[in-house]
Amino acid sequence: MSRKPAPGELPEVPGSSARRARNIQRLQIGATGVILMILLVALASVVSNRAARTDATAVPEAAPTTEPSAMAPQNDPLVEAGVVPDLPATPVATPAATPSSAAPEPAGDVDPAE
Repeated sequence: MSRKPAPGELPEVPGSSARRARNIQRLQIGATGVILMILLVALASVVSNRAARTDATAVPEAAPTTEPSAMAPQNDPLVEAGVVPDLPATPVATPAATPSSAAPEPAGDVDPAE
């Protein structure tokens, strides 16, 4: 049977210091990533709070600083070029088609006078 050697009895493996350095580097990279994520969340929180504070202090319905003027005519380049017809600003009501009270025309070449 074999027994487990004590930690002092093991020979020094040449790759153990390299393995330790890799493990420390992995821990440093992981800790840096966690710290960067915390800073990113804190920055997003600051931006969100400042935006909420700005919205709360803004006047929702500020009075206009100038007198309103009459509406200027709208320029429509397609109408000016003649591509589309000039449509009126308000739609014109057209009368609905009403059914005529006349009898329907007979089908075919039959002359009703015969």
